[in-house]
Amino acid sequence: MASSGLSLASPLREQFDRVDNDWAPLLQAFADSPAGHALCAAVDARVAAGAQVYPGDVFRALALTPCSQVRAVVVGQDPYHGPGQAEGLAFSVSPGLRWPPSLRNILQEWRRDLGQPLPVSGSLRPWAEQGVLLLNTALTVEDGQPGAHSRLGWQVLTEAIVQAAVDSIEPTAFLLWGAHAQAFAPRVEVAGRHRVLACNHPSPLSARRGPVPFIGCGHFGEARRFLVATGRGDLDWSLA
Repeated sequence: MASSGLSLASPLREQFDRVDNDWAPLLQAFADSPAGHALCAAVDARVAAGAQVYPGDVFRALALTPCSQVRAVVVGQDPYHGPGQAEGLAFSVSPGLRWPPSLRNILQEWRRDLGQPLPVSGSLRPWAEQGVLLLNTALTVEDGQPGAHSRLGWQVLTEAIVQAAVDSIEPTAFLLWGAHAQAFAPRVEVAGRHRVLACNHPSPLSARRGPVPFIGCGHFGEARRFLVATGRGDLDWSLA
């Protein structure tokens, strides 16, 4: 498997074949569709043109969090666009790297809400391994160009991924931070068995502003209590 912190080096279509858990049928159906062909061609063309495309492991969030094990969903926009930052998990950075401002606010609220000391690493992989789907709505980006791939067609796939989590019969907590993520709220709410936790985005521009500031939202504890109450088990959000 490609190193998560490096740039994309293989054709995108090959990445679809590397996920061998219960997300595979959804991924294969998309990859074989006209929309999938168009997306792969667009991303591969940028790589062929010399663009540094991140992350190296595009579907890491799905590989670490099988659909049947999803207990919480965190929706981001696109991967970090600095060298080595993106590791295929929304808001997460590779171990040893400086924390971007949004991640710093996330971990500050995590510490405030749960009474935990700040972790050493900014990698959120332990959350993914506990059943937290850390999904960006665009799964690739180019070096130094935030949002560069947001219009290449990723949303067709990532909306299907979110819908698969919504369709699960198991109660799931959806942590929707900012207007972009909150666009998914109606489809979650219509299912009637999940919990929507919505607030401002954790970026410095909005984390402390109304109407629902991110700092002080208490979403980590709320999600934990909801999952325990609905029989999904304790999600302790540990990063140690």
